[in-house]
Amino acid sequence: MPVSCARMAKQPANPWSAVSIVCTSASCAAARALKGQRYLSAEAPRLPLSDCTSAEACPCVYRKYSDRRVGPRREADTTGLKRSSTNPERRSSRGRRSTDH
Repeated sequence: MPVSCARMAKQPANPWSAVSIVCTSASCAAARALKGQRYLSAEAPRLPLSDCTSAEACPCVYRKYSDRRVGPRREADTTGLKRSSTNPERRSSRGRRSTDH
C-alpha cells in the first residue's frame, strides 16, 4: 500500500533535524520567550503559538538546522587536539588465558 504524499512530507529525512523560532519586533511575548531554543522538527511547537496575541498575522517563522546540537560537543572539536593519557599502565599481571603466558 503506497504512503500518501502528505504523510511523507511531515517526516524529516534526518531524524535529528531541528528548528528554532525566529522572531521579529512584532512577535508576541510567547514567541520571544522561546527565541534561541532548538527543537527536533517533529516536536517543535506549531506556529502560530497557542499563546500568540497576533495569531492572524503572526510574523514568526522557523529556521532549519541539520542537528539539534548547538556547538561543538568536545574540547577536541574546537581545538583539534586529542587528549593524551598521562596515566601509566595499571595492569600488573598477565591474563588468565593460556595464550597470555
